[in-house]
Amino acid sequence: MVQNEEYSKIKRAAKRRGKVRTTVTYALLTLWAVVVLFPFYWMILTSVKSYSAYNSEYVPKLYTLSPTAQNYREAFTAVPLARYFANTLIFTGITTALMVVVIVLSAYAFARLDFKGKNLLFTLFLALMMIPNELVIITNFVTITNWNMRNTFLGLILPSVTSVFYIYLLKENFEQIPEELYKAAKVDGTSDFRYLIRVMIPIAKPTIITIIILKVIECWNSYVWPRLITDDQNYFLVSNGIQEIRENGFGRENIPAMMAAVVVISVPLIILFVIFRKKIMEGVSRGGTKG
Repeated sequence: MVQNEEYSKIKRAAKRRGKVRTTVTYALLTLWAVVVLFPFYWMILTSVKSYSAYNSEYVPKLYTLSPTAQNYREAFTAVPLARYFANTLIFTGITTALMVVVIVLSAYAFARLDFKGKNLLFTLFLALMMIPNELVIITNFVTITNWNMRNTFLGLILPSVTSVFYIYLLKENFEQIPEELYKAAKVDGTSDFRYLIRVMIPIAKPTIITIIILKVIECWNSYVWPRLITDDQNYFLVSNGIQEIRENGFGRENIPAMMAAVVVISVPLIILFVIFRKKIMEGVSRGGTKG
C-alpha cells in the first residue's frame, strides 16, 4: 500500500514537471513566433495606412481604423511593377526549368554512372563551393559582357542554371536508391535515361520538389546579379523595381506605398512556402540522410 502511494506521488510529480516543461516550451515558441512574424505584420499594417495617417503618428500605432488600398495603386503606377512581375516570372520559370534538367542529369551521372575521373571531378565540383560569390559574379559579368548579353534574358538566366549544392543534395538522395534496382533494370534492357525517368525521379520526387521551391525563392529574391547586368527597364525584375522606387525619392517620401510594393512582392513567396513547407522539410531530410 505504501509503495503504491509513493508510486502515485512520483507519477503525479512527473506529470506536473511534464506540464510545466510543455507550458514553458510553448510559451517560448509563441514568443519567438511573435518576434519573427511582427515585421510582416508591421509591413502589411503600414501598407494599408494612408500617407497622411502614417505621417501624423508621432507614436506608431499597432492598428488602423481606416485601411486603404491607395498605396497599392500608387506602387503600381510609380514604376511599371506589373512588367517587372512578368519579367521575374519569365526569369524564374526558365531558370528553374533549365536548372532542374542540369542538376538531375549531373546528379544521376555522379550517383550511378561509372566513368574515369568521376571522384576527382566531383571533388572539384565541391571545391567550387569554397569560392566566394563575389569572385564568381565578377567572372560572370566579364563573360556576359564579352558575349554582348547585357540587358537580355539570356544574360540573366545563364549564370543561374546550375548549382553545386543542389547537385550534391540530389546525388546523395539518388545514392539512397538500392543499386540492385539499377542492375535489374539493365538486365531487362532498360536504358539509363529510361531508368532515370521511370525509377529515380519518382523516388526522389520530394527532394526535387524541394530544390524547385528553393530555386524559385532564390530567383525571385535575386538582386545583385540583375542589378549588375541590366540597366534597361524592359529587363528589370521586382527587386530592381523596389530599388527604383527607393532611388527616385517616391519610396523615401511615401513609406506606406513602399511597404505596399514590398507586400506585393513578398506575398507570393510566403504563400508558396506555406503551401509546400512540408515538402521542403521532407526533401531536405531525405537528401541529408544516407543509409
